[in-house]
Amino acid sequence: MSTTTTELLKGAAELFPGEVVTQAHVRHLDLPGGAGRFALITLDNGLDHTKPTTVGPQSLANLNAAVDQVEKEAAEGAISGVGITGKPFIFAVGADLKGVELLKKHEDALAIGKGGHDVFRRLSGLAVPTFAYYNGAAMGGGVEIGLHCSYRTVSTAIPAFSLPEVFLGLVPGWGGCALLPNLIGADRAVSVIIENSLNQNRQLKGKQVFELGIADAIFEGADFLEQSLIWTAAVLKGEIAVERPQVDRGDAWDQAVARGRAVADSKVHGAAPAAYRALQIIAAAKDGDLSAGFDAEDQALADLIMGGELRSGIYSFNLVQKRAKRPAGAPDKALARPVTKVGVVGAGLMASQLALLFLRRLEVPVVLTDIDQERVDKGVGYVRAEIDKLLGKGRINQDKANRLKALVSGVLDKAEGFSDADFIIEAVFEEIGVKQQVFAEVEAVAPAHAILATNTSSLSVTEMASKLKNPERVVGFHFFNPVAILPLLEIVRGEQTDDASLATAFGVARKLKKTAVLVKDAPAFVVNRILTRFMGEIQNIIDEGTPVGTAEKAIEPLGLPMSPLVLLELVGPAIGLHVSETLNRAFPDRFTVSENLAAVVKAGKRGFYVYDSGKPELDPEVAALLKQGDTVLTEEQVRDRVLDAVAQEIGLMLDEGVVAEAQDIDLCLITGAGWPFHLGGITPYLDREGVSERVNGKRFLAQGVASVPA
Repeated sequence: MSTTTTELLKGAAELFPGEVVTQAHVRHLDLPGGAGRFALITLDNGLDHTKPTTVGPQSLANLNAAVDQVEKEAAEGAISGVGITGKPFIFAVGADLKGVELLKKHEDALAIGKGGHDVFRRLSGLAVPTFAYYNGAAMGGGVEIGLHCSYRTVSTAIPAFSLPEVFLGLVPGWGGCALLPNLIGADRAVSVIIENSLNQNRQLKGKQVFELGIADAIFEGADFLEQSLIWTAAVLKGEIAVERPQVDRGDAWDQAVARGRAVADSKVHGAAPAAYRALQIIAAAKDGDLSAGFDAEDQALADLIMGGELRSGIYSFNLVQKRAKRPAGAPDKALARPVTKVGVVGAGLMASQLALLFLRRLEVPVVLTDIDQERVDKGVGYVRAEIDKLLGKGRINQDKANRLKALVSGVLDKAEGFSDADFIIEAVFEEIGVKQQVFAEVEAVAPAHAILATNTSSLSVTEMASKLKNPERVVGFHFFNPVAILPLLEIVRGEQTDDASLATAFGVARKLKKTAVLVKDAPAFVVNRILTRFMGEIQNIIDEGTPVGTAEKAIEPLGLPMSPLVLLELVGPAIGLHVSETLNRAFPDRFTVSENLAAVVKAGKRGFYVYDSGKPELDPEVAALLKQGDTVLTEEQVRDRVLDAVAQEIGLMLDEGVVAEAQDIDLCLITGAGWPFHLGGITPYLDREGVSERVNGKRFLAQGVASVPA
């Protein structure tokens, strides 16, 4: 172990006082078939699989010490090879991000990159072959440990394998950008490093890892290590020759990098630097100079660690992984009542999606009602058809499919359907009078303890419950479309909602595997209020005279999942108009109702665009409907005005206590609207760009939260 590396890691460890330290245990065994004495290093943090193994400075030092030992043994001829594996279910999931948040200086960030490289590259420099056995989840630095080895095997049971750094605002900085394209070719490396990361951190399974050529052999999970060691012995004895395809270092490499840039442009529009830094390193790795690649990784890692996008990415990660599991303001879990039967009022598409979700997650009887038998039959038919699709894809077996289909039913008579239901949710037309009538009918037949939930997207839960005998059991339960994909569930507490009803709602949300956020009963709650202000300002700007294309392009640097008018198309112009009318009644000084949008809805148009060329183009019929003024703004002026409006609205929402903290706003936007991790939702971005202080006179988050500590 070099003195420089020792000092580097010792200094870094002092900056990470809370590191969960991973040990690198060395044990020796005799390989089968007389293949020699073998050293096996096991990475283990001493905790079970729910606390995955991470790699911080002290952990790197421990691995370095293990390499010291096996390096000496290899040099002396005492061992024929070295293997590295993980504890049960986990190989290693990369760098300890808790420590990264604490770094304040570029040189400290640089030390983290250099420390990892110095340790890992020693695995490729040993006097004997090295083997990585990917036995369980492997991400980031965990994957990179294996890339430095001579050979790799992978378990079929691996649930998650990835280089997720770009997703968080980093680059694979311990060898991934330089080594992976030189192992499997640039195009496949771009898919793993760029494309998968920017597609919501898509994970690979063991079979895909093998098919991509990252691993040389694949074995079943049950006896994975045993089979890997038998294979290792055969390799060392020359009985198995590992052959890898020749890497194309010609035009194919350049085309792969260009494809990666196109993917990055489509996802972040140049607004977040990580993908582009990773692509620069991949492009430069074409000549196979790994040392230069590692140096470039060190610099990129340090630059990005000291940048806002990574801090926002880690902040987002912590929101989704930690805050989402402990919702702010949720009542004591012990108050929750059991739910053994669910009722759904309505049998349209939204109601049917809800019925399917409750059925799959709770596995209790679910009954739908509607105004006629044809609608009821259609709703039940939809649910059963979706179950058959799951069966066809092998997601469930025949027994489970039969059981689930038997649990869903539909009736016209609410008394028949709901007399023994514990949780009843309505998904009917978004009109307060209709919903009040539905709840009155349900209350008359439902048990006294049953929760009455509404899937309203903007109406007052308190007003909806105001005419009931027991308004305390009414709760808002607002899902986001598509229900099966978007995790967010806004749980709305009406003025009379009691703790037991709220606790039951949160208990159901947990079983539904949704990210539940407690929201005050305020118009449009969180996501729809922010999106309506956001989109309303864009609509105002268009109405005043700015071309549609300019207004849309101005927002591209945010790297949102889709442009505002494409989102409006997804939501539906009529629903967008309805929500804007609701908010206009509540806050007429800030929320307008666009006459142009009203004209689009009246004309029955599904959106502003047509897609005849494969790309969105302004529909000529919509263009003919638009009545615009003569005020034309630049892209920068559009962006400033829209961000100012959003910052103002979020500030007002926090003053009103719509949610507990700014963190909940961000959690809602990430999980309910797909806003990017690199923005941190929205408030870190508004802080970073100076919008928060310009509009509200203060930051939303303290310095050091989603930003470099002062």
